[in-house]
Order: sequence, then C-alpha cells, then structure tokens
Amino acid sequence: MDVRYINPFIGAVKHVFRTMLGTDIMISKPRLRAPDESNADVSAVIGFSGDAAGCVILCFRTDAAVKTASKFAGNELTPQHPDFSDALGELANMVAGQAKAQFEGLSVSISLPSVIIGRDHEVLQSKITPRLVIPCDSPLGRFAVEVAMVVEKKTGATASAPVAAVAG
Repeated sequence: MDVRYINPFIGAVKHVFRTMLGTDIMISKPRLRAPDESNADVSAVIGFSGDAAGCVILCFRTDAAVKTASKFAGNELTPQHPDFSDALGELANMVAGQAKAQFEGLSVSISLPSVIIGRDHEVLQSKITPRLVIPCDSPLGRFAVEVAMVVEKKTGATASAPVAAVAG
C-alpha cells in the first residue's frame, strides 16, 4: 500500500483520539499483518468503495475497548451495554472519514460501521490485498489500526497497486 494512502490513517487516528478522547497516542512502525494473526476481542470495521476498495479496522483487546468506549461516551460502557458498539463504531467512522478526506483526486465512499465482539476473532480479508497493521499505544491501552486498500481510479487508469510501502 502506498504511503500516500496510509499516512492519512495515521494522522486521522491521532487526531480523533486527541480531539474526541483527550488522549494522545504513540504510533509504532507499521507492518504487514500475518495471514493467521488474531489479536482482537473487539473490532470496529469500516469498508471503502469507489476509487479505493478495502477496509479500515480498529482492533482492541476487551479492556482497551471498554476504556476507549467509556471515555468517548463519558460513562462506563461494558461490551453488554447497548451503546458500546455504537461508540466504537463511531470512532472508526471518524478515523475513516478523516483519512478519506485526505485522498486527493479519489472518489471514495465509506460504509456504515460494523462492530465484532468475540475473543481472539479474525476479520477475514481478500487474499490479494495485504493488510497493514498500525500499532497504537495510549493511556487507554494498546490497540491497532488495520488498513487494506486497493486504489484504482474508476476512469480506467490505475493510481496505485496493492503494494506495501510503509512510512517509517
């Protein structure tokens, strides 16, 4: 994946967590996700379509998801609370929307968020599109932003193949 399209996600997650949660995060070096890697109990997923196809996933362990959702909502939210999924889905929506706004020259739509809850689950992906993991640390806990995206202008010219060029 071209860094022109991964850097917007790094900036978006930093901005959303700082402005909406009052929390600064530290980003570690992005890396390719192993095919059988499973490290999430809660995943908030947003799909992309249009000139870019793929998804962005906020991946949390339960304790970090609870702290993040609770901080965002301003009250304690457990995975059983009806607003828990909405809070994490809205954070994923904000990250995706902020990143999408930085995709110059591309017409991209984002889906409604889906939130998956289950110990060590895996969100399956296309075998042809590598998924990049952006490890994040915060006072609320460690989490990751995973991005899989193929950029292809619908006008016919390919803007970017699914290559893994990582910002370092």
